[in-house]
Amino acid sequence: MDPQPTEVFDRTNIQQALLQAELARATGEVPVGAVILHRDGTVLARGQNRVIRDHDPSAHAEIVALRAAGQALGNYRLEGCTLYVTLEPCAMCAGAMIHARIARLVFGAFDPKAGAVVSVLQVLNHPRLNHQIELTGGVMAEQCGDQLRRFFQGRREART
Repeated sequence: MDPQPTEVFDRTNIQQALLQAELARATGEVPVGAVILHRDGTVLARGQNRVIRDHDPSAHAEIVALRAAGQALGNYRLEGCTLYVTLEPCAMCAGAMIHARIARLVFGAFDPKAGAVVSVLQVLNHPRLNHQIELTGGVMAEQCGDQLRRFFQGRREART
């Protein structure tokens, strides 16, 4: 039986994604974290930005988590799964979620520069696509945004 998402449940899982983002920050990566839950509510995978560590422009937190979830299930289709991420996904990550058949996306901060869910582009849920994803944005947006602002403020201060 699929557990019904609730505001408390969503906040709990965004908090898990925030922990992944903090781990990324500790290594010098932009602090974005992701968690994927199976339809039964168990955590399938966690991801954090790894673009610098892996020398891989595609190693965004969502992609890292999608790859791990696919391995955990033994299938590239992640039907019935929910992806929680601290920042609104970019176009690459949104496209990967469509191909993976993610059922639901929950994200924290909106991304006014590169967000491809609602802010800049609307890659998900185009009427001509054969897969639609349930969306919940802005969960713990202030905390998620603050984590990113502190990171970039620290980078600016280090340059001066």
